[in-house]
Amino acid sequence: MAEGSIWDQTPYVHGLNLFDSVGLTDSETQRYSRHLVLPEVGLEGQRKLKHSSALVVGLGGLGVPAAVYLVSAGVGRVGIADSDLVNMPNLQRQFLFSETDLGRRKVDVAAAKLAQINPNITVVTHARLDSANAMNVIGQYDVVLDATDNVLSRYLINDACVLQGKPDVYAGVIGFNGQASVFHAPRGPCYRCLFSQPPPANSVKSCEETGVLNVMPGIMGTIQANQALGILLGKGTPLIGRLLVFNGLDNTFDEVRFRNNSSCAVCGPNPTITQLIDYEEFCGQKGTETATELDITARQLKATIDSGKRPVLLDVREPYEYSLCHLESSTLIPLEELSTRLGELDRVSEIVVYCHVGIRSASAVRLLRQSGFSNVRNLQGGIDEWARQIDSKMPRY
Repeated sequence: MAEGSIWDQTPYVHGLNLFDSVGLTDSETQRYSRHLVLPEVGLEGQRKLKHSSALVVGLGGLGVPAAVYLVSAGVGRVGIADSDLVNMPNLQRQFLFSETDLGRRKVDVAAAKLAQINPNITVVTHARLDSANAMNVIGQYDVVLDATDNVLSRYLINDACVLQGKPDVYAGVIGFNGQASVFHAPRGPCYRCLFSQPPPANSVKSCEETGVLNVMPGIMGTIQANQALGILLGKGTPLIGRLLVFNGLDNTFDEVRFRNNSSCAVCGPNPTITQLIDYEEFCGQKGTETATELDITARQLKATIDSGKRPVLLDVREPYEYSLCHLESSTLIPLEELSTRLGELDRVSEIVVYCHVGIRSASAVRLLRQSGFSNVRNLQGGIDEWARQIDSKMPRY
């Protein structure tokens, strides 16, 4: 190992006999020849990778490039976990998928294509990762790559990794910005040390709402793969205790250092979390009001309009989104401006709020109800659901 590496005197890959006499086949020798001439990898390193394993959770813009590079590098067993189906907006950045894959399970498509990239490795599919199976699934792998896009999954993955001493290689992207780190207790801080509490429910905008330049997750997913390979090889200095921040517009990298939180609920000296918890409740995603009280489906709204009733249709998206598509006779007030423009709305009118997929509009409904608007509901699934169920000619984005 390189002098000064944090892995000195600590062989990392679980269950690997470094003196294993099994080498590489002729085909593998040719395939990995560019690795074999690297002093930091060589034959011993390539054999380490062959006997190692990695789990990629999430097959989106981050997980796809990460999985491709792990498979191409010769990691012997690569797990992929995702419950989604391939849809059209995925194709902008998730290059493993094509239009012929639309409607199919991501894990099935990815497993077949990854096996074509490198038939020497084993791809294991997991249709889901939740509190019921996370400990068992994560326990099967040497390193975990968190390529998800929601805080619930991040806390779940972090806690399961901490409880089993596994490294959690994290990345996130939005717009033109990306960040990455490695959470690995007890060698360093965990995700909860950096973010002890989740943000308020529905306060974090997704890529669906704010957009993402297609190369951004590719850059950050590649950084995840690089971190995972360094950990499996026992080379270099991973991003433990460091948050790497990339600005894709300025093309700059910055670094924020952080330490173990002595009061961390899962990796601190007096942990209060010793097993996986209800992450929906922890992240505030279990509402206290029923869907029928606050929500209206696209079909219900269509029936209401067809009956002659005409609720106020409030669009809380941005003007550029409104120009792409909108419901007829709707009023545009972007969510960020809503609190200062409440006077433009009639408090006694029936109001149906909508956005792209129903997240921003849910926040708008809460704001309106807190401000005295009692007859207000949220369009489930937003205008995207309206286009899917009611108006097939409406552009979807």
